[in-house]
Amino acid sequence: MSTDTDISRRVAAIWRIEGARIVATLARVVGDLATAEDLAQDAVAEALVQWPRDGVPHNPGAWLTAVAKRRAIDGWRREQNLSQKYRLIGADLTEISDAEWQPIDDDVLRLVFAACHPVLAREAQVALTLKVVSGLDTDAIARLFLVPVPTMQQRIVRAKKALSAAHVPFAVPDPAEWPARLGAVLSVIYLIFTEGYAASAGDAVLRTELAHEAVRLGRVVNRLLPREPEALGLTALMEVQASRFATRVDAHGDAVLLADQDRRRWDRSAIARGAALLDRADALGQGRGPYQLQAAIALCHARAASVEATDWDRIVLLYETLGRIAPSPVVELNRAVAVSMASGPLEALALVDALASTGALRGSHLIPSVRGELLSRLGLTREARAELSAAAELTRNEREAALLRRKYEALPL
Repeated sequence: MSTDTDISRRVAAIWRIEGARIVATLARVVGDLATAEDLAQDAVAEALVQWPRDGVPHNPGAWLTAVAKRRAIDGWRREQNLSQKYRLIGADLTEISDAEWQPIDDDVLRLVFAACHPVLAREAQVALTLKVVSGLDTDAIARLFLVPVPTMQQRIVRAKKALSAAHVPFAVPDPAEWPARLGAVLSVIYLIFTEGYAASAGDAVLRTELAHEAVRLGRVVNRLLPREPEALGLTALMEVQASRFATRVDAHGDAVLLADQDRRRWDRSAIARGAALLDRADALGQGRGPYQLQAAIALCHARAASVEATDWDRIVLLYETLGRIAPSPVVELNRAVAVSMASGPLEALALVDALASTGALRGSHLIPSVRGELLSRLGLTREARAELSAAAELTRNEREAALLRRKYEALPL
């Protein structure tokens, strides 16, 4: 017999997989994001009460959706405003609306496009949509944005209030509006993939369900907008990075560094798909944007026979270009790592120290982990141990912390 704890874990797992689709369906029915979220959470609460007693239903996602819809009807009944509302919900409950033509035929992507409303600033669009679509908690979203958790909480709350104040209907935009929202949509997909590729917290290196969902969404966007080079570039990047999933962890679930991965096990078909998508983007003749440049960097790694055989000079050049058109501290840090491979750790350490002096990435494990690696290569083991120890304390991912501690312990005193 399942315990309450077992059921809670099942509910959490189901929500991670099904949550975005449930909210998307409800938002389509009720026309309001905040209401859809509330209804979905009410259904989850009811599951935590009923499932320990009655058992987990055969189709838990459908059960949660049906309960949430019933709650919507109950709410409308209390408001004595049934006529119009019943027509809306009735059409959905009989699946009439599912048969109707929709310009975006994917529930989750419709939700992304609808949530990325231009009444919100870009960062607010992306933060709110991530909260609704990805199943990530606010802590994880804050880590992706490299901002404090309270800042992210306020940003999401303000975004919801702004949509309500502007009386924005939660509806799929017309195709003519897609290009204006595309940048935010791509940012959402990219950040979902980023969390899946390298989980920022927890006891797993990867969250493959998130990464694969991001790749799927990228492919849908490419079908909708086949001549958008950055959409093609993003999907190319994700395909190439996903090609390494089988080698990024060992049999125990621990992280495996790039230098130690068995490149024979990389998914060559995924790499080929990524290369073909980048070629399609380049053929449009609009120049490479940030996602295309990152895809090109990923392909440099994917095509190299080893770390030593990698074209590090080209990667440095690509990062320099990326830093000019889309500057960020993470890009600068990655450039420093590439410089360390192309020109040596001393030059790279100067770049990392200059970045640290700006206060960028304060509180993140990224700078001390890179500094520790560079210092160890320079033979400064005491300083390297201190940096790696600090990085292990800062990271929220248990597997990454264990890897940093192993590096720290391998260095001589």
